[in-house]
Amino acid sequence: MSVHDDLIAVQRCLDDLARSVGRLEKHLGTAGLEMRRVRTDANHLRESVALLREAAASPSAPRKPELVTIPDTPYDDSLWIDTDDEGLGARDRRAP
Repeated sequence: MSVHDDLIAVQRCLDDLARSVGRLEKHLGTAGLEMRRVRTDANHLRESVALLREAAASPSAPRKPELVTIPDTPYDDSLWIDTDDEGLGARDRRAP
């Protein structure tokens, strides 16, 4: 199956889920927290599949993460003036 076919199958399942949730709401009512949670979760699934569909419609080349080179030279000591060592406090004071 292609991605498009899989997305259509998922959409059909979501439509079935929405119909089933609607039937449950008729039987159980819409006031309960559990029913609202189920309805909200079903809506979130629908939104997520819509985002997947958009992403699949505009395929782009996979982006490689940008690599940052960290030099081997030590950092300039002036960067650490007036800083506290984590857990130890300031350099000129004793740790608690």
